[in-house]
Amino acid sequence: MVELTERTHARQEDFQRNQIESAVSQILAALGENPGREGLLETPARVARAYAEILEGYHRDLQSEMTVFENSSGYDDLVISAKIDFCSMCEHHLLPFWGHAVIGYIPDNTIIGLSKLSRAVDIYARRLQDQERLTVQVADSIVEAVHPRGVAVMMEGQHMCNMIRGVEKKESIMRTIIFRGALKDDPVLQTRFLTLARDAQ
Repeated sequence: MVELTERTHARQEDFQRNQIESAVSQILAALGENPGREGLLETPARVARAYAEILEGYHRDLQSEMTVFENSSGYDDLVISAKIDFCSMCEHHLLPFWGHAVIGYIPDNTIIGLSKLSRAVDIYARRLQDQERLTVQVADSIVEAVHPRGVAVMMEGQHMCNMIRGVEKKESIMRTIIFRGALKDDPVLQTRFLTLARDAQ
């Protein structure tokens, strides 16, 4: 817990917090609010701290946090990790989107620590994103880390920008799917992954 707290503080210092606080104060004033009133007095600092936490992925590198092991058992079939929750920020409206990811990969010479699949999602989700790019980045980071025979990533998200503005579709869900390597070229493997992903939901 101490290590996590120190890491969080270090990431917060990487942000230009004074600039963020000043920008938030200007936004409040532009909305017709008084940034100096009691209820808003600490809002700029709170927003800066929140952004430092929510967008910490900019200051993390998956390869330095990755743990891989020799595939000593010779396992050569799908590995699935499902129900990986995530929360990200839409780069178009600075509003959150959230949901779950399913990751599948077929090992070659190495396997990846199970928690590191979730970490891959966290690191890239905690940036300004669109869901399509997020899906691609997670898949490609796993390819780079363990050089598997194939990778599949499916993400299902709900987008606040689609729920409270514009079309206001509160129940809408967005799904994105990407295949790499053997999974990109084999419809049978794709079907197996999608079936296992649905069963895991």
